[in-house]
Amino acid sequence: MKVVVSIGGSVLAPEPGADRVRAHAAEVTELLEDGCRVGAVVGGGGVAREYIGAARNLGANEIELDQLGIDVTRLNARLLITALGEDTVTAPARDYETAGEALRSGDVCVMGGVAPAQTTDAVGAALAEYVDADLLVYATSVPGVYSADPNEDDDATKYAELTGKELVDVIAGLEMNAGSSAPVDLLAAKIIQRSGMRTIVLDGTDPSRIGRAVRYGEHDGTDVIPDGAGAEPTYWASDER
Repeated sequence: MKVVVSIGGSVLAPEPGADRVRAHAAEVTELLEDGCRVGAVVGGGGVAREYIGAARNLGANEIELDQLGIDVTRLNARLLITALGEDTVTAPARDYETAGEALRSGDVCVMGGVAPAQTTDAVGAALAEYVDADLLVYATSVPGVYSADPNEDDDATKYAELTGKELVDVIAGLEMNAGSSAPVDLLAAKIIQRSGMRTIVLDGTDPSRIGRAVRYGEHDGTDVIPDGAGAEPTYWASDER
C-alpha cells in the first residue's frame, strides 16, 4: 500500500520542539513496519507565518515571501527526517521525481514546499497523484472539512463524506469568504478531483489517528471518495485492531 501523509506545520511543530515530531515519526515507522510505502509532506505552520509577516514588514515581495515559506517547510521536513533516522532519505525531496524514486527504493520520502504560489496542500495531492498512491491523508489542526469556518460560525457542519467535485465546491465557497479557513486549499482539491484520489482529512494533532485511518479507515474526519469507488478500500483491515 502506498500512502501520502500531508502534515500541517502547526500539527507537526507548533513551535520548535522534539516531542510532537518524534510521535509523528514513530507513527510513520509503524506504518512502514506494516508494509506501507510512505511519502510525507510537511507544512510551515505558525513559524512560517511569523517569518513571512516579518519579511513583509521589511518590504519583501510575494515571490520572496513564498520562497521564505518554502524554506521553513523544508526545515520542518528536516525535523521529521531527523526523527525518522535510517528509515528515510537524508534531505527533503525538492521535486516529485526524486520523491518517487525514494518510494520505489523503499525509503520514506519527505517533502516541504516545491515552488512559489503552491502550498504544501497541493504538493501532497500532486505527490499522491505522481506516485499513484492508494490513499492521501491530510493531518490538520481541524477535525475535517466543514461547510464554513468552525472557528467563526457556530452553525458550521462537518462533512463525513464528499466526492471530489463536492470537495472542490466546498473549498471554493470557503475561500471566497474573507477570514475563513479551509483544511486543504483549492488547488489541492482540484488535483484530488482530477486524480480520483481517495483522501481523508482529519485532526492529526494525535498522530495515532493517522495510523488508524490508514490501517482501518477509522477516523472522525472527512472521507473524500472518488466517483464509482466502493464503500471502503480493500486494503483496510477488518478483523484485527
